[in-house]
Amino acid sequence: MSRVLVLGALHHDVVVDAPRLPRLDETLVGTAVDYRFGGKGGNQAVAAARMGASVAMIGRVGRDAAGRAMLAELDRAGVDRSRVAEVPGASGMSVAITDKTGGYGAVIVSAANLLNNGMDMLPEGVRVCVMQNEVPEAANLALAARLSDKVRLILNAAPARAVDPALLERCALLVVNRVEASDMAGTDDPVAAAQALSRQGPAAVIVTLGDEGLVLYEDGRPAHLPAHPVKVVSTHGAGDMFVGALTAAWAGGGTLKHAARFGQAAAALTVSRPVAERAGIGAALVERFLG
Repeated sequence: MSRVLVLGALHHDVVVDAPRLPRLDETLVGTAVDYRFGGKGGNQAVAAARMGASVAMIGRVGRDAAGRAMLAELDRAGVDRSRVAEVPGASGMSVAITDKTGGYGAVIVSAANLLNNGMDMLPEGVRVCVMQNEVPEAANLALAARLSDKVRLILNAAPARAVDPALLERCALLVVNRVEASDMAGTDDPVAAAQALSRQGPAAVIVTLGDEGLVLYEDGRPAHLPAHPVKVVSTHGAGDMFVGALTAAWAGGGTLKHAARFGQAAAALTVSRPVAERAGIGAALVERFLG
């Protein structure tokens, strides 16, 4: 029985290493290129599965080599992908540039993900459902309307866009980074942004702040959770690991604050390891890291 359901995008990621992000009209010489499984939905589903959750995913891929590779990655992680349909046309993709400081910028092309309508048959036993903004909002709304009131809904509102008030009101948890929080709440102060966003309907709000930790706004009170100090190799994928690990921990029981700390630890392990070593990050390693 699936404890976690993820509705989201699947992307074939092309990641280029460069000395810095290019300026407008500038061409830089890069140093490396890598091809990775991606999409916020796919990344979060895989992360939650690696943290021990039973995960089902609703998604779409094209009938191409990239789509087949993404299905294989879901299989390797143990994600139930019976609701990931192959559709005509190209799979979604993204192009990301990672600079020497570990920062990055990216562009996504949704392609097959735009055909996701969120109307697939629901699995049994769902405790937590996760959504993002890389599929049409109509898909998120359609699925949210069919979920039992007992299912906790997490919306990772990324990339930033206007969100239907009905979806925000259904959220048990809204997760945004500081840029998304500022766009949605109209303030750069993360505590004020979390408070303002909570007034829009979510039962709880998390604003992630990178190496400054996060703000958790729950039960009318803000709490700052500091980041775990680690040496950063690359921040690419940290946010999705955080959401996936938090989801797995919350679905397994315990408080939201504990789940957030678990997610932070998983993200810290992620950013401090080369990409090739990240598949080995699981719940046992995170628990040891937390001590």
